[in-house]
Amino acid sequence: MSDASNDYILDIRNVTKEFPGVLALKDVSFKVKRGEIHGLCGENGAGKSTLMKILSGVYSHDSYSGEIYMAGEKIEFIQGAIRQAIEKGIAIVYQELALIAQMTVGENIFLGREPAQLGSINWPSLYSQTKELLSRYGLNIPFQAKLSDLPVGKQQMVEIAKALSEKASLLILDEPTSALTENEVDTLMGILKTLKEQGVTCIYVSHKLEEFFRIADSITVLRDGQVVDTKPISELTTATIISMMVGREMKERFPRADRKPGDVVLKVDHLQVEDPDQPGRLVIRDASFDLRKGEVLGIAGLMGSGRTELVTALFGEFGKIVGGTVILNDEPVVIRSAREAMRHHISLVPEDRKLLGLVLNQTIVENVALPNMDQFSSFLRIRKLKQLKACLHYAESLRIKAPNLHVVVNSLSGGNQQKVVISKWLMSKPQVLILDDPTRGIDVGAKYEIYKLINELAEEGVAIVMISSELEEVMAMSDRIMVLSEGRTTGTLDSSEATQEKIMTLAMGITAN
Repeated sequence: MSDASNDYILDIRNVTKEFPGVLALKDVSFKVKRGEIHGLCGENGAGKSTLMKILSGVYSHDSYSGEIYMAGEKIEFIQGAIRQAIEKGIAIVYQELALIAQMTVGENIFLGREPAQLGSINWPSLYSQTKELLSRYGLNIPFQAKLSDLPVGKQQMVEIAKALSEKASLLILDEPTSALTENEVDTLMGILKTLKEQGVTCIYVSHKLEEFFRIADSITVLRDGQVVDTKPISELTTATIISMMVGREMKERFPRADRKPGDVVLKVDHLQVEDPDQPGRLVIRDASFDLRKGEVLGIAGLMGSGRTELVTALFGEFGKIVGGTVILNDEPVVIRSAREAMRHHISLVPEDRKLLGLVLNQTIVENVALPNMDQFSSFLRIRKLKQLKACLHYAESLRIKAPNLHVVVNSLSGGNQQKVVISKWLMSKPQVLILDDPTRGIDVGAKYEIYKLINELAEEGVAIVMISSELEEVMAMSDRIMVLSEGRTTGTLDSSEATQEKIMTLAMGITAN
């Protein structure tokens, strides 16, 4: 490519990619400079994931039009040529982990590239290389630990270490901080700065706009499969990026609400929950809160505090409640399964949508209707038209982007999959709605729609429990905030008095007493 500048490692020219009924990318063109951290953002369905799969060899060159040049050389990968992409110096870390839980950290990092000696794996060499790699980037991970024994945040860092071991010249990170703690995010930012100093180029995909201002040199914004613009980060603000992403000005990130909570609907008093995998070990040691009609109660806490375990236990799908009481509408209840929770009009949008929220090979309609079949069945038959109309109502309300409601959910972007999960549980018309990190992996435009929906549901009288890893979100959306630390309630704050400092102090186990 004679006219290519040495300043650019990646040159994407007029790339267009179609799926049946969907134009995923349209004439996408932009360049990435050598050694820069290049941000890529856009709403769910904007085309980010499709473009990343093209760059990483998941889609073959004959499945799209346009040209891509890497270091001046035209790249044309065959179908599923991920190894070919790696050999060209392109490595990608997906938001959804691609690791083997029963293997060790070292085995995962060097899977398929194990050092060998006399026809066998050289285990001392494998683990010494793993230890050196983790040490080089300051990753505090036990290199011989089984992956399943590590928390999700550590597993994400293993995925990143695996990509770094490939000695890539172009590293693509897709939502890399979605499961990381603040300390781990800081570690990742340090790694990226080190890589930049070493001349490695990075494409950084994220919905967390504040991260771009910490790390990116420039940003390309996609909307509806097209490039809106590419600009240096110094010329942008959060407001301008959001406007570019959604195509309209958003004057406020969080919609205002006028809620007037009523009587107590749910009261949890000194709850204790036993770990199902380790009998005798308490994951929830002493949790207490009450929830009122038409209220949004936020639950905050550091990773490992027991937030998800608490709400999943209340839904009847985690551990064994061995102490304390749960009172619903002034009556003590014991809920042992999701079916029993639904009979009590309690619904849960789970944290892990793929594992716990969806049947990936079924359609949008089938997923949304699945826990609500009693609404559409009569005389041993399913009323398909009624089912479709009901699903269409929620799909339109949450702006699910899909060619129709009969596509399988595995073909949707992560954010649209999350909207399907939320639709499913909204259709059940809950009295108590539990939302476990409902906006994780969702773009700012879709977040705003979900925030509005939360406000509307609360104003209609639904009692809502919302877990969020983003302090700004939980502070803006909650009437009160209950804070957990190591399975204990350390305090409950009214939204009018809550600050990030107060919440973090409680989350670290430091109470007012």
